[in-house]
Amino acid sequence: MCKRYWLIQGHNGSKTIFKTKVGIGQFTDDQIPNLLKALTAKMGLTCEEIVGAYAKRGAKIANDHLIVHHDFPTYMCGSNPVFTASIVDDGGKIISKPKLP
Repeated sequence: MCKRYWLIQGHNGSKTIFKTKVGIGQFTDDQIPNLLKALTAKMGLTCEEIVGAYAKRGAKIANDHLIVHHDFPTYMCGSNPVFTASIVDDGGKIISKPKLP
């Protein structure tokens, strides 16, 4: 059976600013969005933008900078920079959804 990994990457435009591959058992699915939020905040947001990202929706200072999108098998947070986490196999190929009959 093929091993699976989380491939975690950060991109600023077309430039890769961060890349690591860790065993899938190192994180739960619930931890991945929080990890991406932290990386996005650290690498791309001001303190004021981070405060706004955690403010109540609809509040004057609220923004969507730390919304995490999930389209199996990839999570994504941010716009520039953008951080992603995908499930990959030993060769680094993204594992896709199983095909239904």
